[in-house]
Amino acid sequence: MADKLTKEEVMHVADLARISISDEEVEKYQVELKQLLNEVEKINDVKGYDDEILIAPWSENTVLRKDESKEMLNPKEVIENAPRHSGNYIEVPVVIGESEGA
Repeated sequence: MADKLTKEEVMHVADLARISISDEEVEKYQVELKQLLNEVEKINDVKGYDDEILIAPWSENTVLRKDESKEMLNPKEVIENAPRHSGNYIEVPVVIGESEGA
């Protein structure tokens, strides 16, 4: 296994990332990208690796309900039953930009 990528491989990655790199950077990335790929490749050596575990942590016997068409709600009734509203909009508490424990 080679210790570094080819210049063409590094230039291809740079092209995909839409960045320009100097000749010195190409030499640096030939080694660094190869080291990174070698580390990622170690995943294949993990014992007990099972593709099914990665799909979902539950069994695949999901039961879905049949879609059924029903009568639409009256928008005026929905607005009137909302705890707070403004015109045709239901008011809800602001949550964007808030952080817990900060």
